[in-house]
Amino acid sequence: MKFSKIHSLKEIAEIIGCHYIGSDDFPVYGMNEIHVVEPGDIVFVDHPKYYDKALQSAATIVLINKEVECPEGKALLISEDPFRDFNTLTKHFRPFQATDKAIAISAVIGEGTYIQPNCFIGNHVKIGSNCIIHSNVTIYDGCIIGDNVIIQAGTILGADAFYYKKRPEGYDQLLSGGRVVIENNVGIGALCTIDKGVTGDTTIGEGTKIDNQVHVGHDTVIGKKCLIAAQTGIAGCVIIEDEVTLWGQVGTTSGITIGAKAVVLGQTGVTKSIEGGKSYFGTPIEESREKLKQLANIKRIPEILKNLK
Repeated sequence: MKFSKIHSLKEIAEIIGCHYIGSDDFPVYGMNEIHVVEPGDIVFVDHPKYYDKALQSAATIVLINKEVECPEGKALLISEDPFRDFNTLTKHFRPFQATDKAIAISAVIGEGTYIQPNCFIGNHVKIGSNCIIHSNVTIYDGCIIGDNVIIQAGTILGADAFYYKKRPEGYDQLLSGGRVVIENNVGIGALCTIDKGVTGDTTIGEGTKIDNQVHVGHDTVIGKKCLIAAQTGIAGCVIIEDEVTLWGQVGTTSGITIGAKAVVLGQTGVTKSIEGGKSYFGTPIEESREKLKQLANIKRIPEILKNLK
């Protein structure tokens, strides 16, 4: 998430009420999660296990719960609760905006696009030309949709990320200030749910086709010309490269990469990153030929035991 203007370190510290290490006028351009940070961004860290990763990341401002040595060229925001204060910044720079209209006044809809009845189009949504948005589709604030996109009935774009911190009193949600970006010529089936990024974009690449009842988690990036069949569940922060095929009821863990032109057969659990250009099956996942050989050999176990007797 980039801010609308450059802020100073002192200004950011005043918003969250913490002290800081660095010059008052140290520039702050935005805030992001660790996997998408750039110079000028704030990243938060609240566990010693991840201190080094955050301090050595591309982020130049680290919101941290311990005063540590500040790397050269960076600044620190010292907070009792970085998770809480990251949420405070999200509320400040990307506050919730209520609307009383089915299509927000600030939404921009391109020429030749049809919006069917009972849709909700949120604030600052941009929809390109020659799209068809079928009935009962919900598009949350800030989503970007390209040209020639078809979205079937009941789909929801831009719901909050499923991201929580466990506390003694219950679960504390990390607020979402990101977007969903749908590129040109994408088809999305009925009753799909695509969550927005926490601070960045959940992206569906050009020409990709998604079947009914597919879920895409926050900050996931799906490449160009992919095929994703029904009831597939894709976790957050997954990278799916170009021309990947995921058949029905595939499920993935978070933070993995599926290589270009991989084919994942139905009901497979993608528990780790996999290379492109191969076919996969099973849980735990393996190349499909090897997995099918194993299943064939398992069927032979009774016969083998009988012969041993």
